[in-house]
Amino acid sequence: MTTAPLQGIKVIDWTQVQSGPSCTQLLAWLGADVIKIERPGTGDPTRTELLDIPDSDGLYFLQLNCNKRSIELDAKSPEGKEILTKLLKTADIFVENLHPGAADKLGFSWEEVHKLNPKLIYGTIKGFNPQSPYSNVKAFEPVAQCTGGAAATTGWWSGEYNIPTQSGAALGDSNTGMHLTIGLLAALMQREKTGEGCYVYQSMQEAVLNLCRIKLRDQLILEHTGTLKNFPGYPKEKVGTTVPRYGNAEGGQVLGWCYKCKGWENDSNAYVYIVLQNEDKAFAEACKGIGKTEWINDSKYNTPKARDLVKDEIYKEIENFTMTMDKFQVVEHLSKFGVPCGPVLTMAEIEKDESLKKCGTLVEVDQPGRGKFLTIGCPPKFSNFTPEIKKAPALGEHTNEILKEIGYTDEEINQLHNKHVVCK
Repeated sequence: MTTAPLQGIKVIDWTQVQSGPSCTQLLAWLGADVIKIERPGTGDPTRTELLDIPDSDGLYFLQLNCNKRSIELDAKSPEGKEILTKLLKTADIFVENLHPGAADKLGFSWEEVHKLNPKLIYGTIKGFNPQSPYSNVKAFEPVAQCTGGAAATTGWWSGEYNIPTQSGAALGDSNTGMHLTIGLLAALMQREKTGEGCYVYQSMQEAVLNLCRIKLRDQLILEHTGTLKNFPGYPKEKVGTTVPRYGNAEGGQVLGWCYKCKGWENDSNAYVYIVLQNEDKAFAEACKGIGKTEWINDSKYNTPKARDLVKDEIYKEIENFTMTMDKFQVVEHLSKFGVPCGPVLTMAEIEKDESLKKCGTLVEVDQPGRGKFLTIGCPPKFSNFTPEIKKAPALGEHTNEILKEIGYTDEEINQLHNKHVVCK
């Protein structure tokens, strides 16, 4: 069976920027027909953000909107509302991430859309849940990271840079899109049983918090015991009443840290991450790998509890070892001893990784007007299906085609163009 999992599913995509488009792009990769609703004349704001080539859609847009069709539509006009209504009557999924209350004001709330098409699944992304005191606040990526617990627990715990720090990963945006995707796929399965669509609401705050559950774990441990033994400053430094920032610590019971490698003086990413496991056998193998076999039978080092008390010394000794090789050599060597480790890879290094290209994670897409651009392909891999990553649509590229599919004649379409209901 090589049929795309979502073949035959129609999605109306009324989203923009990153959180919503990341969700609907994955649905498109899985075979759904995704129709992107865009504002006439301007379209998704990311089309013109961070341009690297003049008069071409930005990479921000292209990397989040592959495999979709685009219709330019003034959804505020009576005719535009009628078009959107017709689209929704024929669709399986509707996704919106407009600012709070916007879809409702235009007449496309969950309640109204459910009346139009009881089988349709309605997906919404907002910054916060409806019960939140911030429910009417617009949320961007950093806002979600700050309110979801990530920023307060990320970064260095002391010194000049002891400030809340957001991750380079899109925990608030793409992460939220992936969470909504899971909910929509579950809703499709549910509809198979009930015959009726449902409302799937995903807040950015809660998506970030879901990835921060281990920090909630630490908060509860702190409240129950008064300390955090996995805190990298333990036992020398005291913890207050909330989970501190952990620097590069692994965050569990094992000792994980980021170490300098040969060339670190001139390369800020000449580092490797190494984890010392707690099990006796694994610890002994790691000791052999780093040339510290005397630790194996030394009570100062050979138990997790003992290592917690001298972690700074252990980090220093391991770094003395890692600085004798480059990061790739360290990984090649320690992997022979079964030590969990990995080089710190830059985006420049990842971009050139042939293994990621072979497995379809890095994909070149031929975009008219630009040429080829590199993007991230579908993360899940299937034994019987390989998504074809296609170009992103030009603004309004499929407007006439989509209008004809829902019954508009050529004459009616021309009138819609002349009135600027579609395609300014």
